[in-house]
Amino acid sequence: MSEAIASRVLDSLLDPLSRCLDTGSARRVAEFRIAANVQERADALAERANEGILSDGERAEYEAFVNASDFIAILKLKALRNLESNPGA
Repeated sequence: MSEAIASRVLDSLLDPLSRCLDTGSARRVAEFRIAANVQERADALAERANEGILSDGERAEYEAFVNASDFIAILKLKALRNLESNPGA
């Protein structure tokens, strides 16, 4: 699946989901940060990926981190947009 198609599919799923968030929930999503130990692991895998030395298991783990991070980033952006469009809420 092309990246553009994947992006449209993800948007079509996350737009309605993000509209379900009340103001407090949207704020918490927008402020969400990955735990330090999880970020450290992702960074270590990224470094190994850049060096071309990931094992098959590490590659699967790294891809899961990347996919989850993309998902979280998009949901955070949508939460921020909802907050911006309802500033008094």
